Amino acid sequence: MVKYTHVYNHKIKDNSNKTESQLAKFKRQKCINLMEKLLKNLFKMFRDESTWLESIQKRFLILKAKIDSLWKIWLHSNYNKAMKKYIDDFEQKISLVQNIDDVRQEHLTLLNRIQKIKNESLYKKDKHQKKHH
Repeated sequence: MVKYTHVYNHKIKDNSNKTESQLAKFKRQKCINLMEKLLKNLFKMFRDESTWLESIQKRFLILKAKIDSLWKIWLHSNYNKAMKKYIDDFEQKISLVQNIDDVRQEHLTLLNRIQKIKNESLYKKDKHQKKHH
C-alpha cells in the first residue's frame, strides 16, 4: 500500500522504503523540475509588460525557497548548470533593480539562451537516435 503525504500542495509517495540512490535521484529530479518551473514563471512574467517588480520578486522568493530545501545536488548537464547560475545571479541582482522595464529585455534574452541550451541537447539526442536505427 502506498502512503501519500502533502508537500507544497503536491502529492508525493512516501519515500521511507527507498534506497539512498533512489532518494538522491528523486531529490535531484525534483530540484531540476523546480528550477525549470521558476525559469518558466520568470519568462512569462518578464514577457507580460503589465507585471510589477514586486510580483516577480515575490514569485521568485517562493520558488527559490523550495529549491533551497533541495539545493545540495550534483548538476551534470550544461543546461542544469546554466539554470543554477541564472538563479544565483538573479537572486543577487533582483534586490538592486529599481524599474523592471530597465532589465526586462536583458532577462528575456538570458532565459532564451538557457532554453536554447536545452533544445540543443535534445536535438543532439534525436540526431544520434536516428543514426542507430
